[in-house]
Amino acid sequence: MAKTRKSKRPEEDKEREDRIIMEIVVDAYDEQERAMGWYYYLDDKIAFPFTAICDAEREMSPLSVGERVEVTGMAHEETCQAEIFVKVRYGGGKKQTLAVPLMQLAPTDDVDDDDTREAVEDWRYWAGRGYRFG
Repeated sequence: MAKTRKSKRPEEDKEREDRIIMEIVVDAYDEQERAMGWYYYLDDKIAFPFTAICDAEREMSPLSVGERVEVTGMAHEETCQAEIFVKVRYGGGKKQTLAVPLMQLAPTDDVDDDDTREAVEDWRYWAGRGYRFG
């Protein structure tokens, strides 16, 4: 079984909470609408591609803690109905595209796009606080 780094629940961030409520899930009345609100917010704000580092292992993902990947885009909408997944280039010399949970990725220090950084951090904050679509 893969090890998962136990991360501490993020402290409440009133500014981030307000942005999430007013910009992302403002008109969402059910889990599908919340999922699509997040999907389109992230798809709009993130400048793909960007480099990220895996900071948590997940049983469903082959990535290991410390592994760097290129994030190339959002996974298909249908894939993101319970959690947000992004596409990454993976696999040494014969690179393939693979969908992995965004929650296990953090932008590397060389990502200088503020919107990308903020959007990824918004998702990681929201999911890290234990919020769900349903």
